[in-house]
Amino acid sequence: MNELADYDFDLPPELIAQSPLENRSEARLLIVDRKTQTISHRRIRDLPEFLKPADTLVVNDTKVIPARLIGRRSRTGGAWEGLFLGLDSQGLWTLMSKTRGKLESGEIIALETPDGQPGLALELRKKTSDGNWIARAKTEEPALTAIERVGRVPIPPYIRGGKMLPSDRENYQTVFASEPGAIAAPTAGFHFTKPLLDEIQALGIAVVPVTLHVGVGTFRPITAERLDEHRMHSEWCSLGSENAATIRSRRTSGGRTVAIGTTSVRVLETVCQAKGELAEFAGETSLFIRPPYTWQAVDVLLTNFHFPKSTLYILVRTFGGDQLIREAYAEAIRLEYRFFSYGDAMLIV
Repeated sequence: MNELADYDFDLPPELIAQSPLENRSEARLLIVDRKTQTISHRRIRDLPEFLKPADTLVVNDTKVIPARLIGRRSRTGGAWEGLFLGLDSQGLWTLMSKTRGKLESGEIIALETPDGQPGLALELRKKTSDGNWIARAKTEEPALTAIERVGRVPIPPYIRGGKMLPSDRENYQTVFASEPGAIAAPTAGFHFTKPLLDEIQALGIAVVPVTLHVGVGTFRPITAERLDEHRMHSEWCSLGSENAATIRSRRTSGGRTVAIGTTSVRVLETVCQAKGELAEFAGETSLFIRPPYTWQAVDVLLTNFHFPKSTLYILVRTFGGDQLIREAYAEAIRLEYRFFSYGDAMLIV
């Protein structure tokens, strides 16, 4: 299964969810059982029935920052749009940029706040080898403070054409978000509410955080025809020593590691590849999970439904079993499950 064409499928566009359910625990949950090779249908609220007291739920606690920037070029007055990607070692901003015409070093971009007020000025310094820009923000504010003031939630283009609603500031965030740094959400976590978490923990199940700051690399389309020719962009991730010890000890005692989302999977598997076991880790990951792959850390996966020919869909097929996940997706489409960020979920046990 090394050909990208093997991971294509037809998705009716009307199945792409444009907003979350008012009660997130009412989302549909497709159960894929690898042992019995069966598929069944429940709701997220039923998740505790499929968990065991010794299990560990591993969640990604990254927090989405309002990284989408809107402004105007001072030289031409033309519209400019960008995406904040992070800071370099000198505190300069790294940006994706989109505008008409050619940008020049030294050009000033006047950013606007979401309500159309003057925000701050960016001075473009230099273009990077991968087409991004390095810029100096003309402000004394810390970068994340400035971004919170002038930025917009980076809603994916398949949701309302990327247009942010005020409600997205809360909706496009998980209940365990605490570590700012992502420009896209770990969307499997959207399904959890505080009451559902309380119910899960009351069963004796541990909820353990990892961090992976989701970047553009996770969602860039694969352009190579063969999977072994695709190179993932790196993303920063971490696992604390105490949390690693919790997962190890509970797994040794017969509990399962239940990864909430593909980002949690990539953290755990990255750590095992780097350390040989689940241990303290902080660093970059460019792990692309594809067949053949030997799983070391994850036993159960809760995930949303993903794009055809995406690295995330390939990961899920690798974990769940190729033919079984094909059948699960076909069933989800037939029964009109809601797809992508604000959509329904799948539990692979």
